[in-house]
Amino acid sequence: MIYGPTLLFAVGEGAVIPLIPVIADRLGADVAVAALVAAALVVGQLCGNIPAGWAVARFGERLTMGIAGIVVLLGLVGIVTAPTLALFAAAVFLIGFCAACFALARHSFMTTRVPLHFRARALSLLGGTFRLGMFVGPFISAALLGVFGDENASVVFFAVCQVAMILLVFLGPDPERAVAVPAGRGARAPGIPTDGDRPAEGEDSGEPVTGSIPAVERVGVFRTMWRSRGVLARLGLAAASLSAVRSARQVVLPLWGVSLGLDASTIAVVVGVSGAIDFALFYASGQVMDRFGRLWAALPAMILMGAGFLALSFTHELASAPMWYSLFAAVLGVGNGLSSGILLTLGADIAPPAEPAAFLGSWRTLTDAGGALAPLLVSALTAVASLSVGVGAMGVIAVLGAAGFIRWVPRFVPRTR
Repeated sequence: MIYGPTLLFAVGEGAVIPLIPVIADRLGADVAVAALVAAALVVGQLCGNIPAGWAVARFGERLTMGIAGIVVLLGLVGIVTAPTLALFAAAVFLIGFCAACFALARHSFMTTRVPLHFRARALSLLGGTFRLGMFVGPFISAALLGVFGDENASVVFFAVCQVAMILLVFLGPDPERAVAVPAGRGARAPGIPTDGDRPAEGEDSGEPVTGSIPAVERVGVFRTMWRSRGVLARLGLAAASLSAVRSARQVVLPLWGVSLGLDASTIAVVVGVSGAIDFALFYASGQVMDRFGRLWAALPAMILMGAGFLALSFTHELASAPMWYSLFAAVLGVGNGLSSGILLTLGADIAPPAEPAAFLGSWRTLTDAGGALAPLLVSALTAVASLSVGVGAMGVIAVLGAAGFIRWVPRFVPRTR
């Protein structure tokens, strides 16, 4: 009941995402417009985070997830039947909006109920479930295309996943009632600590409290955002840099292979190996964070990805450039794998105990914005200078993000025993 709905949603979404530009092209879009339509999914996620925080705080995780699943079905009908690009883009935007609602609802549930001493492992597993769906989904889509020869088969598959998810959420046991809220979750109200103020060792006792969450005065999304401005402007920006570096990796690796003149199959193999390494390390990241602390996952990840981008930017003109491309793609995969679950975990660590969903809406908006802006930055620097300059800039952002984590994680994030 905790990970099953997430897996169903992620597998279905992963099957449809690669086909969005294909369907847009069929409706008459050129390459630039098709890319813009595909970006509507990310824009929908950005726009959905804050309303999702309000919905979860007001109606609860279960109802928010179920309604989001129903609205996704409407979006899928729009994808299949849209006669124009504008309506197709609106349907894609709607799916992205609902994806934000679904993800935040599950994130809020885990934040509220998972004790601090194994929170990172639980959230890394949640992040790994999303990654598994995005990894398996395209292969399912390719198989369906081979059998039916129609992109709508993958859309129908997503719809079937949604129906199964909705039934599981509404008819299965309610995790909100089945899982008790731990005492002393260890979360701190963000924006309150002053310089030198750090949490005490072992804030989380790990002892469960029976019953439901105590009644608290609802602060509201925007007031929570204002009260949390200190942590969002500091640790939030460091987290946004990590999201930017992750997103840039997905854009840079295919572009770098194309710029080297490699064929599509070689690029696919390199990107696939990097993704496989990334996926293989997702649970190890949670183990490291729970045993040694959040910095022990965030810093190696940022340093590896920063070094990988910086080193890769100097190899384009070398005779052995394809070999270096393969090597640093693997390095970026290791770095990204080590960061699995870190953004979810940090958001849960610093969310105010009284109303975590409202804060998580702002947190996820900030990190998603970093991921959305990174490809635009790489594209702009490539157009103005070169791809090497764009790749090197992402390496610099990773280094600055690592410095931000060093400065702000000890101040705002509780320490485990």
